[in-house]
Amino acid sequence: MDIAYALCEAMQRDCELIAVPWIDILDGIEEGDYQLIVASMARTAEREQRVDFSDYYYRSHSVFVGNPYKYSNNNPESLEGVRLATGIGTVQEAFLRSRYPAADIIVTESQEQALAQLVSGEVDLVLSDSINLLSFLQSAEGTQFDFIAEPLIDELLKTDAHIAIQKGNEALRSAINQALITIRLNGTYERINRKYIPFSIY
Repeated sequence: MDIAYALCEAMQRDCELIAVPWIDILDGIEEGDYQLIVASMARTAEREQRVDFSDYYYRSHSVFVGNPYKYSNNNPESLEGVRLATGIGTVQEAFLRSRYPAADIIVTESQEQALAQLVSGEVDLVLSDSINLLSFLQSAEGTQFDFIAEPLIDELLKTDAHIAIQKGNEALRSAINQALITIRLNGTYERINRKYIPFSIY
């Protein structure tokens, strides 16, 4: 949200932020309910058919989170039969279905729901973006969990997050890209980064 507001200020535009379920997020921008999606979206060929994308605005990696005393690695053979959860329509879902055929893949309506099921014991591990998981691990309910093994490196897992823009709105896409440059140069991006994450995400 801070990044979104900073971009709006750099563009000298009034913006309204609304929360939308991930499963509906592309439908809403196509229907004109909003003009931008600032929601850690990876750029994929399928999504490029529906929206345009800005330059990347942060980089992260996908990693499993769960009980570190029970799980110590992330290879598919070790996780055979293990309940692996992630949000619907994410690059993590496509990755799990392709690379972990022997696991029990559980797809939830959102990554937040997947983490809630981890806390309740309904699933064993959750695969998500490491930055999103950091705030969970720092929460009271997340203290019993940790990252499992190293971040996953795979062509199916995109590390760059982009802002999605209504298809064909080149003027807005250019304005967003220029605003990203502005907040990087004037120190706003770094201040927001340091506020939440103890390392550079750019």
